[in-house]
Amino acid sequence: MDTAMTTIAIRKKLMNFIADADDKKVKGMYMLFEEEIEKEDAFKLTDEHIKILDEERDKHISGKSKSYDWEDAKQIIRGKKKL
Repeated sequence: MDTAMTTIAIRKKLMNFIADADDKKVKGMYMLFEEEIEKEDAFKLTDEHIKILDEERDKHISGKSKSYDWEDAKQIIRGKKKL
């Protein structure tokens, strides 16, 4: 590999190679990276979820919402403690 190649140039070469490669090579490349690809796709927050989390965080910081430590949360979930 040319050490002077930029990452962008390498990505383009790889994309061209994959686009023209036979099925066996494409499947082999996928198997090589499958775990990493699946991990990346496993959990992503949508913009709407991020907005909700930001709003809840702002409420917490401003004192407009109540927070619980883990022990209190477990007791509330188990019905042993009221909100």
